[in-house]
Amino acid sequence: MHSLTDELTARLRAVAGVDPELRPATKPEFGHFQSNVALRLAKDRGVNPRQVAADLVTRLNVDDICLPIEIAGPGFLNLRLRPDVLAQAVNDMAADPALGVTALEPRQTAVVDYSSPNVAKQMHVGHLRTTIIGDCFVRVLRAVGTTVIPQNHMGDWGRQFGMLIEQIADENLDLDALDLPGAEALYLRANAHLDADAAFAERARARVVALQSGDEATKAVWRRLIEISLTGFNATYQRLGVLLTDDDIAGESSYNDMLGPIADDLEARGIAVHDQGALVVFVDGFDAPAIIRNSAGGYGYDVTDVAAIKHRVDDLHADRLIYVTDVRQRGHFELIFGVCRRAGYLPDSVTVQHVGYGMVMGVDGRPFKTREGTAAHLDDLLDDAEQVASPAIALAAIKYADLSNQLQKDYVFDADRMTKTFGDTGPYLQYAHARTAQILARAQLENLTWGGVEAIAEPAEIDLALALTGFGGVVTEVATLLTPHKLCIYLYDLATKYSVFYEQCPVLTSEGATRSSRLALCAATKTVLATGLRLLGIAAPDRM
Repeated sequence: MHSLTDELTARLRAVAGVDPELRPATKPEFGHFQSNVALRLAKDRGVNPRQVAADLVTRLNVDDICLPIEIAGPGFLNLRLRPDVLAQAVNDMAADPALGVTALEPRQTAVVDYSSPNVAKQMHVGHLRTTIIGDCFVRVLRAVGTTVIPQNHMGDWGRQFGMLIEQIADENLDLDALDLPGAEALYLRANAHLDADAAFAERARARVVALQSGDEATKAVWRRLIEISLTGFNATYQRLGVLLTDDDIAGESSYNDMLGPIADDLEARGIAVHDQGALVVFVDGFDAPAIIRNSAGGYGYDVTDVAAIKHRVDDLHADRLIYVTDVRQRGHFELIFGVCRRAGYLPDSVTVQHVGYGMVMGVDGRPFKTREGTAAHLDDLLDDAEQVASPAIALAAIKYADLSNQLQKDYVFDADRMTKTFGDTGPYLQYAHARTAQILARAQLENLTWGGVEAIAEPAEIDLALALTGFGGVVTEVATLLTPHKLCIYLYDLATKYSVFYEQCPVLTSEGATRSSRLALCAATKTVLATGLRLLGIAAPDRM
């Protein structure tokens, strides 16, 4: 649906010849939108800006949308929508299943790389943000018509499996009785054993070779460790209410067969060179190279990430790649992107974005850790929040706190503050939705009916209607720029405007067309809040 803002911008640009930079009015007396385009044009031409403004108004034909345009101050244009046009815009949006969200063109296939836990380790606080943010991206991108392929790049390969499998053998451990916390405890014991016993370390190295060589007995234990881990991961994903499934897993091991051929290809073309016994690729602007094969002949994270990009472009036919990881990994991914550009694995037609996020901090302002100084388990954070609120409210609090700040910034995990039903919190948005649901439920009990929004006059009605019509544009912006905090800002503003409307514009006690129109505004608000919360991965309850 073409928004009123877009339509006004297009018409004003046509007569001004430049972007009018239409903005919401700062005060009600200034109308609904303002533009300083006349002042900018006048400065360039060296003429009086009010004369330029008057000329623009004469040539601008918006009588079908706006009331007469006002020229204010030195030459600002104040535009006020006709009430009937604004009402119709709300009705058109409410009748549209997509609520005015238009598809991004050209249509894309996007791979979103996120979560990525490690086998035999519980997810910790560091996995909280990647999982929540990645899930939001998947939801928003699908809302704008993008084909989204989630990729859970699970850490299911590497030298650690040698020590894990040897420790299992030493302890004669029954894997059928092992859960994920038990597997993590096993990891800690194996690591300590590795440091203390040279013979064990040698056996662990030999076990890695056996795993990489395809020894079936070794692979059977490896597969069982993955199964145990997935059971734990999926339980946490279910608690988080995210969309990830086992079908989205593309662990490090899935790229094993690609690593040797990639190394050979890069070396044959002179892109990779030998340096201090390793095969590496130097990229302009980076002090250290990407290690394609180390001096011992092994493959590590660098070449695995190169293989992942090649697979996603060649086999998944992605034209947009999005990586959601800790902001401190930006340098690593920029290096890998550079390698893939040089090699032609990442064509210029494919966009690639690393979305780095900051740390989760405790109320003491330090990185969130356990009393022992280790990274807190993700489930423990969920438990902390659920001690002060129900699971649905606790989850809304956590997700909103995570998504409402600019992603690269750290944020404080304060369960008491985050779960409040007032202020800029997730539960406040849930409360606003429940408020709309209850007023509509009471209307139905009284056998009241409503059609669409009619011509509206009260300032609180106008503010709410204007906010509703902006939903589609915000979702499109979030999908384009990957800025979920802007959707949070929009929803909080909408909820606040609804609260003012609720206090200043009686709904059930009004009569006739006024009551019907206000009920329709409530219904539209309920739909937009529910949809916006769903895009954030937050439940929209009808009661609180």
